Parts: sequence; structure tokens; C-alpha cells
Amino acid sequence: METEGASTRAPSTPRARIEPFTFGLVGTLGVLVALLIGSIVGQLATVLIYIGVALFLSLGLDPIVSYIERKLPRPAAVTIVVVVVLAAFAGIVLAVIPVLVEQVAGLIDDAPRLIKEFTASTWYHDVTSQYSGTIDNALQSVVTFLKDPGNLSQIGGGILAVGAGIAGGATGVTIVLILTLYFMASLRAMKHAAARFVPAYRRPGFSEILEDVSGAVGRYVIGQASLALINGVLSLIFLSIIGAPMPVLLALIAFMGSLIPLVGTLSAAIINSVICLFASPLTALVAIIYYLIYMQIEAYVLSPRIMSKAVAVPGAMVVIAAVGGGALGGILGALVAIPVAASLIIIIQKVVFPAQDAKTEAPQDA
Repeated sequence: METEGASTRAPSTPRARIEPFTFGLVGTLGVLVALLIGSIVGQLATVLIYIGVALFLSLGLDPIVSYIERKLPRPAAVTIVVVVVLAAFAGIVLAVIPVLVEQVAGLIDDAPRLIKEFTASTWYHDVTSQYSGTIDNALQSVVTFLKDPGNLSQIGGGILAVGAGIAGGATGVTIVLILTLYFMASLRAMKHAAARFVPAYRRPGFSEILEDVSGAVGRYVIGQASLALINGVLSLIFLSIIGAPMPVLLALIAFMGSLIPLVGTLSAAIINSVICLFASPLTALVAIIYYLIYMQIEAYVLSPRIMSKAVAVPGAMVVIAAVGGGALGGILGALVAIPVAASLIIIIQKVVFPAQDAKTEAPQDA
């Protein structure tokens, strides 16, 4: 009996020695695989951003395709939207870039006159008289910096980097535009493929939630773009009337800024007001007053009417989502944070709450 017991207990010792080694080996391999996946995701971050932005835009254009689809077949509706998007993109490029080049060239030609008038103004003399020492030191530092050849080479390298960034941005815009067109054409097939990963008895509910989520994203994109378009058009009209420098560029800044929730309109207003200062302090003051009035109208009249039909998200959730998205993903994160919050609310209302409401009895203890 003792011999049998010894023979029975003998394998326990090697097993106790082998199991920690196996556990450590598997854990180490798991960590290495996780690091490899993280490295791959980091290297593909730009591509993933392109795909996410394109999918976001395709969901935003899908309501327009669905509206046209009521009267025409889907291929024709997609073709019409594609042609309109390409025509709008080309029209903006052809209409804005020549005007911007002309206005920037005019600003460069008028720069000596503007600087002379700026330095001859009364308030400039008042400021320089109070802070003359600080201003002189700053100007002397600038002159010393420009006299150093090493600094000039750094400036040249920075200009080249800016040029490369602009070229990369143009390439990114082209890639996003192409992906958006592909996603928009195959969006219905993509939704059908996503539903195939869900068991058949759950597909109707999953498809309904998926349609609600994509609809919320689409309505948000259209609503935000409408607010941005209103701000851009009104800025172009008003800034042209008051004689602001480069009104087309300032209107473009206002349009791009309004695409960013919460802080975008304010940031664009500050930038445009500072640029108006080069025309005259009065022009800048008028621009500040205009943007203060416009922001009140947008916050209490335009945004509630447009965004209430776009995304049903509580005001506090909008602020939290935009701030959190901006902290995590910058401008793109702030752009997609609100529709993501709306999607989570839809999922909670249609999945989590019904599941909790169905639990009418306490679970039986085993």
C-alpha cells in the first residue's frame, strides 16, 4: 500500500514544478502578443483614423442617400450624392483658393502700409509708452534670433516641414474622400455583414439598434455641418460689409471652427477678431460685437432647433462627451464624441434597460 501510495503521489512533485513554468511562459507570450498588437495598431494609427473619419462621413451622408432613394433606386441615389460631393469639393477648391491667394498677396503688398498705420495709431503709442521696455526687449530678441544663421536654417526646416504637412494633409483628404465614397456605396452591405456575426434570433433587434445608431450619427453630422455653413455664410457677408481683411479666409475659419463642438465657434471668433485688428481697432471691435451676438443666437435659437432633431443627448452629456473626446483624440475626438454618446444612449435604452426591466424576480440561490 505504501508503495502504491508513493507511486501515486510521485507525479505530483513534477507537476507542481512544471505548472508555474507553463503559466509564466503562457503569460509572457500573452504579453508579447499584446505588445505586438499594440505596436501594429500604433503604426496603423493614421490609416485607422482615415477609416474612422470616412465611416463617420459616410454615415453622415447616408440620410441624404436614403431620402433620394425614396424616388430613385439606391445606385442612382448614391451616384447623385457622389457627384454632388465631388462637385462641391471641387467648387470650394476652385472658388476659395484663387481668392485666398489673391487676398494673401494683397495683404503682403499692403503689409508695410498696415504696419505703418498700426504703429501710428494713438492706442499703440499709449501701449508702447507704458510697456516700452518690454516691447524693446522683445524686438531686440527677435532681431538677435534672425541674425543667427543657425536659427535661419531652423526656420527653413520648419517651412519645409509645414510644406510636407500640407502635402500630407492633402493626401489624407483625398484618401478620406475616396474611402467615404466606397463606404457610402456599400454601407447597406456592411450593415448586413455586421448582422451576420449575431445569432439569427437576435438579428432583427440588432439591425434595429444599428439603424438607430447610424441614423443618430448621420443626423448629427448634417446638423453640425448646417450650423457651420450658417456661420460661414453670415461671417462672409458681415466681414465683407465692415471691410475686414481677407473675408473669404475668415469665413472659411468660421466654417471650420463651427464644425468643432462647444469651443470651435468661440475659437474661430477670437482668431477672426484678432485678424480684423490689422484693419483697424474699430473693425475688430465691431467683429467682436457681431460674434458675441451670433454666439448667443446660435446657442439659444439655431442649435436647439437643429440639433434637437439631430441627436437627443442631454446638455450635460454633450459637454462631458466633447471635453472627454477632445482630451482623448483632439479635434477628431471632439467631433465624434457627441454621436458616440448618442449611440451609447440608444444602446442603453434599447438593450440595457429592457434587460433590467425583464428581471422581475430575485435570482435563486444555488
